[in-house]
Amino acid sequence: MTKGGYGIIYKATWLSNNETVILKRFENSKNNIKCFLNELKSSQHCYNRNFHNHIIKIYGFTKDPELGDYVLVMKYATEGDLHKYLQKEFTNITWNYQKLRIFWQISEGLEHIHKNKFIHRDFHSGNMLFDLNTSAGKNYQWKIGDLGLSQEINNESSNNEIYGIIPYIAPEIFKGSSFSKKADVYSLGMVMWELTTGCKPFDNVKHDHNLIYNILDGERPKITEDTPECYANLMKSCWDPDPTKRPSIKDIRLTFGRWAFKGKNKAEFIQAETKRIELIQSKKLGPEFAEKRHSEAIYISRPLSALISNCSSTNSSSISFGNKKDSNYIYISEEQDLDIDIESSSSQNLSLKIPNTSTFFKKRNIEELNLETDDKSVGKRNKTS
Repeated sequence: MTKGGYGIIYKATWLSNNETVILKRFENSKNNIKCFLNELKSSQHCYNRNFHNHIIKIYGFTKDPELGDYVLVMKYATEGDLHKYLQKEFTNITWNYQKLRIFWQISEGLEHIHKNKFIHRDFHSGNMLFDLNTSAGKNYQWKIGDLGLSQEINNESSNNEIYGIIPYIAPEIFKGSSFSKKADVYSLGMVMWELTTGCKPFDNVKHDHNLIYNILDGERPKITEDTPECYANLMKSCWDPDPTKRPSIKDIRLTFGRWAFKGKNKAEFIQAETKRIELIQSKKLGPEFAEKRHSEAIYISRPLSALISNCSSTNSSSISFGNKKDSNYIYISEEQDLDIDIESSSSQNLSLKIPNTSTFFKKRNIEELNLETDDKSVGKRNKTS
């Protein structure tokens, strides 16, 4: 079906059950079993068979008889992922019904992951799956999948590895911080925006160091005209550059619950739906009317540590943000220790580990560096949100 960061996805038939399932083969896992065991452990911890917690079910695992790779056997989501669903059904996904219920279910799933003291670390629309739940009266449910990069909250062994899709990664991660619950919340905010447009964030630009700089400088996707103010405010709070100012996933889930089931801000969402229909009819909103995707906009999770290291080395003497420089400080990059797993034969398993105490762009007082500047007129860089 597709190829992801660590493995290849196949659709298969479980003959004894006559059931369609998904097989995820972990490439080269006979030599590097870590990724396979991590996803198996994360899924077993986060999935609760007695509670519909919106986590995709894993049935078990097997082994490829020819290649020797380990294979996870998991439930097949009949309707595909959120992005594909938006491409197909965008016109029919209303503000005052579907959108709010979609996000209530997704936020409940992420809350369950966080309650189990795990962080997803690769949260994007491709990992949000729409499935027919026959055990609950044949109703459809949104479920979270691909826990391969998930880590326990206090696990320091690999949470410095930067791996994912640039537009969904929280800005503090690019500056050397560890992944956290609040980094997952930032990713959720990007998916909230995707739900309003049917498009993936920053799909019209190249996903390189320039996009990373722009994100660090406060750039976020443009909010659509039909977005209700209450929804936009929640989304922007998820995007806040300061992770401590982002809401918890519990607060987000409770907010969507009040909107979806208790009628809070009902008039605002009804008005937004009227505006949404108007924009679609005038061909100003929707994936089919959006700007063409850039050929180098990459939406497959990939290792990013080398790219981020190149960002810091390319601009090691001075980095300008938003064409504004702080006259009292310069940004310099620190030399990084690269911990490379030589035994791994796959470049996809190459990890560049960055110590917690370092940052890519460390702010240093010019006086400390015995440097002088004649430019006293330039003001400090303003953060935007």
